[in-house]
Amino acid sequence: METRHLTCIQCPRGCQMTVELEGGEVLSVAGNTCKRGDVYARKEVTHPTRTVTSTVSVTGGERERVSVKTREDVPKELIFDVMRVVNHTSVAAPVHVGDVLVPDVCGTGVPLVATSTVRQGAGSPVS
Repeated sequence: METRHLTCIQCPRGCQMTVELEGGEVLSVAGNTCKRGDVYARKEVTHPTRTVTSTVSVTGGERERVSVKTREDVPKELIFDVMRVVNHTSVAAPVHVGDVLVPDVCGTGVPLVATSTVRQGAGSPVS
C-alpha cells in the first residue's frame, strides 16, 4: 500500500490530507473538511491537472501582451507543450476578455482564452 500526503488547494483552508492507494487505485482520503478536498485528492494522485496562465504577444495594440489562461484544467504532463503553443502564439488587437485565441490547445479540447482586454494602439488600422 502507498500513502501520499497532500495539501488541498481548493480553498484557503489548506487541509492536510492523506491518501491511501493500492495498485494505482485510491482506497481512502482522510483529512479533508469538504467534498471538494476529496475530489481534488483523488484526481491529484491519479491524473493531476492544472490551469495554465501566461501571456500572449499582441500586434497593433495599446500593450504588447495580453493575459491568457486555459479555460479548464489540462493534464499536468502537457504543461510544457501548452507553454510552447502559448509562446508561439501572436494575436492582433483588439483582444477582449473571453476571446478564444487557440480553440484546442495541444489536442486537449480545452481553449486558450484572453483574460484581459487590449485595445488597438494609436495609429493602428481598425479591424
